[in-house]
Amino acid sequence: MKYYKGKYRPKNIDKYKGDYRNVVYRSSWERQVFKYLDTNSKVKNWSSETVVIPYRCATDNKIHRYFMDIKFTDTKGQTYLVEIKPKAQTKPPKGKRKTKRFITETLTYAKNVSKWEAAKRVCEERGWIFQIWHEDVLKALGIRILYK
Repeated sequence: MKYYKGKYRPKNIDKYKGDYRNVVYRSSWERQVFKYLDTNSKVKNWSSETVVIPYRCATDNKIHRYFMDIKFTDTKGQTYLVEIKPKAQTKPPKGKRKTKRFITETLTYAKNVSKWEAAKRVCEERGWIFQIWHEDVLKALGIRILYK
């Protein structure tokens, strides 16, 4: 997934919780999800990067801050925290242990797992649901995936 950044202007500003003039997407997939949430009648409200979760990273044992990609509440009152990631980044990397790429992917995966465990704890405490949306989930939701 190539880095793709810009500002999204919600059509339904009453649904966006936060500064609707400063909604930043960091990938084409995030932009498509923003459109989906903004126009979906089953979504009561949504926001981007408004939930910040402290977590201890397994790679350096230090406390960091995890900015959740999405928080939304459906019309039934259920709240979700959503991370948007390519499916390949949601699984442990495969490869030769001595390559630089494998080491980098392993460290990134360990960092992501640390974030996701912290997000799951926060969701359990608050009665929310944590989900990771990758290309399979996006397609199932009818969200068009752009590869730019």
